[in-house]
Amino acid sequence: MGDVIVFVEHRGGHFPKTTLIGINAGLELAAKRGGSCSAVVAGEGADTVAAEVAKYGVARVIVLEEPRLAHYLADAAAQALAALVKTTGAETVLATATALGKDLMPRLAARLNVPMASEIIAINDDGTFVRPMYAGNVLATVELDGPVRIVTVRGTAFDAAKPAATVAPIEKVAATLDPAGLKMEFVAFNEIKSDRPELTEARIVVSGGRGLKSGENFKSVLEPLVDEMGAAMGASRAAVDAGFVPNDLQVGQTGKVVAPELYVAVGISGAIQHLAGMKDSKTIVAINKDEEAPIFSVADFGLVADLFKAVPEMVEAMKKVKH
Repeated sequence: MGDVIVFVEHRGGHFPKTTLIGINAGLELAAKRGGSCSAVVAGEGADTVAAEVAKYGVARVIVLEEPRLAHYLADAAAQALAALVKTTGAETVLATATALGKDLMPRLAARLNVPMASEIIAINDDGTFVRPMYAGNVLATVELDGPVRIVTVRGTAFDAAKPAATVAPIEKVAATLDPAGLKMEFVAFNEIKSDRPELTEARIVVSGGRGLKSGENFKSVLEPLVDEMGAAMGASRAAVDAGFVPNDLQVGQTGKVVAPELYVAVGISGAIQHLAGMKDSKTIVAINKDEEAPIFSVADFGLVADLFKAVPEMVEAMKKVKH
């Protein structure tokens, strides 16, 4: 049987939309492989999260109980998940390709000595996977040959799971951990509070590039537009590398992959690395003074203009419309 286990990412008793995307992919894979899809929850607030996840069509929710799993640490989570996989006999373990998923799943594959497919975007009827290569310019069909298959799902490739008519049972399982194999220690979690939406969950994303010239211009020029639109703020790799903004705002192949309803690219040339992270957005607007900038090749609407003049004008126009 092609049973699937989906690892549930959560924090503060809540899980992000990306978790529901992983669950939906797991349900689709299980249906095509003739198996069942179970969700696995560990950590602080697991009971609350498990009760919510149980509403989304999974066959069961497994809560891993172990004090050392209270806070996510890659070595402890990988060890506990590996032991669970061996116990359940699952064919596939799946997680969304968030920062946490990218951290955990390769470790799990190495621990189990099994193959892995990263950031899949589709599941074929025969159980093979489709994943992008070369910044999305090539799509590869991947077949994993092993007793267990490890998979991460691109967070923009599947719809989020919908609530089901029935609620799944919740099982509590004591996690198996070998203290000798635990090298990491939780020290503290420092969270940056923001009133803006989460970058990977926002309906609107406004991103700035090297054309903004400085971190101060991100604050004085771009932030008013971001806030007026109720958007999340993003940035190109060039802007992050230049130190204008922190790297958690980076959109692109080596940053976060987003697909909002509206993506506004300000002062971003459109290098292939950046396009790989946002080209699936529903509507793309580009503002750049270089009419030959590659970003215009994927934009639905393009404005060739000086951003330092155009963006403040946009902000004022939006204020007049809203007020």
